[in-house]
Formats: sequence, structure tokens, C-alpha cells
Amino acid sequence: MEAAQSAVLPGTGGCVEGGSAPLSPELEAVFQGSSPASLFLQGELALNARLRELSFGAPVEYVYNPLEYAWDTHQCYVNKYCQGSKEVLFLGMNPGPFGMAQNGVPFGEASIVRDWLQISGKVGRPPSEHPKRPILGLECQQREVSGARFWGFFRKLCGEPGVFFHRCFVHNLCPLAFVSQTGRNLTPVDLPAEQRDKLLRLCDLALCQAVRALGVSTVVGVGRLAEQRARRALSEAGVEGVRVEGIMHPSPRNPQANKGWEEIARAKLEEVGVLSLLSE
Repeated sequence: MEAAQSAVLPGTGGCVEGGSAPLSPELEAVFQGSSPASLFLQGELALNARLRELSFGAPVEYVYNPLEYAWDTHQCYVNKYCQGSKEVLFLGMNPGPFGMAQNGVPFGEASIVRDWLQISGKVGRPPSEHPKRPILGLECQQREVSGARFWGFFRKLCGEPGVFFHRCFVHNLCPLAFVSQTGRNLTPVDLPAEQRDKLLRLCDLALCQAVRALGVSTVVGVGRLAEQRARRALSEAGVEGVRVEGIMHPSPRNPQANKGWEEIARAKLEEVGVLSLLSE
């Protein structure tokens, strides 16, 4: 069985077929805008359109795209924190089942998204869900450990979100979450090579567009895979003047991260000259 990308319209709760409803005023504003936030969102909408043409076979049984059913909260995040250019882009790989897949915010531990980032909005449902992976939006009670570690570190370091987002932004290379028949979370690495390559080529192009739209000078891959992919994408596209660094992924699957991820991340960010940007 193949899991195909749904053709739904962002901002409609994930349940309306594309073309069957008029654009909301918010979506029209995105298409007409020229701010960094608008350009960033335009790139994501263009990527969505291309991703809908893809289909995925085993081991993928379900495909979730929070940039469709959680567009309200995602757009809130971008509009709130992406009004100016950014020196640093922290880059994850793709949504976790209890993070961005729930609310559209990268590394989206629900309590932090609600209470620290102050993100609000309607979250709909994908057209098809695994019973073990329901979308509960900002009411999700399951912890996203990676997100709690990631945002918790920057909350402790910066105090207020505005301090972090003054020069930095957080984004995922791929907006899609993949779930197997058993409910297991899959990453792009788990896909068959042909499907993975088609997917990541599209995501690479969108990343380059995002980097240009935001005026990014440093990409920090969160995890080795994101770092390597960013380096490859920017190099192949001929994007100059952007350096790529990396920090360890805060996943609980990583034994090293479980021994003190904050200290490791802090040391690396200081080494590459990013830490000082977070205290100004």
C-alpha cells in the first residue's frame, strides 16, 4: 500500500480538499507579502505543493504534514518570531510524533510552545491517522523529550523568547512525519532510497530558499544528518557566504545526549561563536 500526500489547503484544519475553499485573508497576506516571514511561508507553501505529488511505500503507512493541518499554529510561530533577517538557523530533520507533528512548531514540546513561545491557533487533523499517533494539537500530553531539552536549554540561556529569536530561528529540513503500520516513527533515512532522494531533493531546494529569504549566515544542524544535508544542499546550490556547523541531537535515543546534552550543546555553540549571540 502506498501512502500519498494529501492535497489539502493550509489553514482549513487539514480536512478540506485544495481548491474547494477560498483563501483566508491570512493566506492571501502571505502570498502578497515581502517580509522575511512572508517569503519564508511562501517557500513552505511551494514546497507543500511539490510534496503532494510524492507517494511513499513500505515501511511508510501514514504521512502527516503539519504545515497543512497545523498551519494556524505554524504561521503564528513564523509571523511572531521571523519578522527580520536571522544570522543563525537551527535546522532539525523532520517532525517528531509528539512535537512538530502535533502543533507545527519545530521541536514542539506542547507546554513550551504554549507557555513560553506563546503560540496559539487551531490545529486540525490529517486525513488519515494511526490510532497510536492521534493529533491532539496544543493539548498533547505526551512529552517530546528532544523538544523539551532543546527549547528548555534556550529558555534557560535566554530567559525570553525575543532574546533567542532576535538573531536566530528554528526550522526543519523536511516538514513531513512518517509512521509505519505498527505506529513506529520513521525518519527520511528509513525510506527506500529512491523515495528518500526525491523527497530530500525538494527539501534541499526549499532550505536554500529559506536561507536566502532570512539572510542566514550560519546554519546549525541539530544532529549529524541535518548538518550533513545542509552542507550538501547549500554547496550543490552554490549558496555562498553561509557556514554550516552542527550540535548533537537531544534525542533520548542518543546515550551521549542523556548524559548531559545541555553542557555539550553549550560548549559547541561557544566553540563556533553562536553562544555569544544569545546573550546580546
